[in-house]
Formats: sequence, C-alpha cells, structure tokens
Amino acid sequence: MYTSSAAAPIPNPGARAYARIGIESAVMSASPQQLLTMLFDGAKAAISMARHHMASGDVVAKGNAISKAVSIIDSGLKASLDAEAGGSAGAELAANLSALYDYINQRLLYANLRNDPALLEEADRLLENIASAWREISDGSNGARINDLPARG
Repeated sequence: MYTSSAAAPIPNPGARAYARIGIESAVMSASPQQLLTMLFDGAKAAISMARHHMASGDVVAKGNAISKAVSIIDSGLKASLDAEAGGSAGAELAANLSALYDYINQRLLYANLRNDPALLEEADRLLENIASAWREISDGSNGARINDLPARG
C-alpha cells in the first residue's frame, strides 16, 4: 500500500499543477478513513525523503522533509484525535496516540539534529504500526467498528 510517493519533484510546471489537482481531488472526495490513510502515507513519504536526503548529505532538504513529516503528524494525525469519541476507552486511546505522536515527532527532531537514520527508521516503523492497525480496523475485517475510534471525521 505504501508506494514510494516520495519521488523527486516534478520538474514541469504543468505536470506539477496537474498532480496538485489530482491530490486535491482525492482529498475532496475522500472519506475520513481515507484521509487518515493519506496522512499516514504522506508522513511516511516525507520520512523516506528525509532518509534519502540524509544519505546524500542535503541538510536543507532533509530538514524540510522532516519538518513536513512533523507537520503532518501534528496538524493532521494528532489534530484528528477526538478524546470524546468512544467514552473513557476512547479518551484513553486518544491520549495514548497523542503521546505516541509526540514521541515520534521527538525521534524525528533528534534524527534531524543528530543526522541519525536509525531514528528515522524508528519513527517510520512506529507510524507503520499505527497505520497498519488503522487499515485493519477501517476495512472492518476484525469486527471493529470505525465509529468507535477516537478520530474526528
């Protein structure tokens, strides 16, 4: 499911505009569950780009990619948590996810400061674990109901 959407920037301005419209269209027509999946994909793609830039020694691009991942986690994933959904269990889950997102962001910031690819790998792995659980729940294959989850939609 996670293809490398972290490819090099599109050089042609027309192609960039077309790609942007495609992304905007996908976002506008997506369900709340699909939007969360897109956020996970975007954060993981930014981490992948940070890993690439770290390996090539491009400090500015690495910092920008890590900043993008942190922004997606804070303004997207963390902001979508709804502590009021699902009663006390939902509030506890939202608090735990919020703390985990804070930890992931901390690892990303340390990865940037220390130029440490292992910290990027750790952040990526943690996001994949959450994304995998989210995909399993959102497809309903385990009997869980999506409306029981603490996410705003």
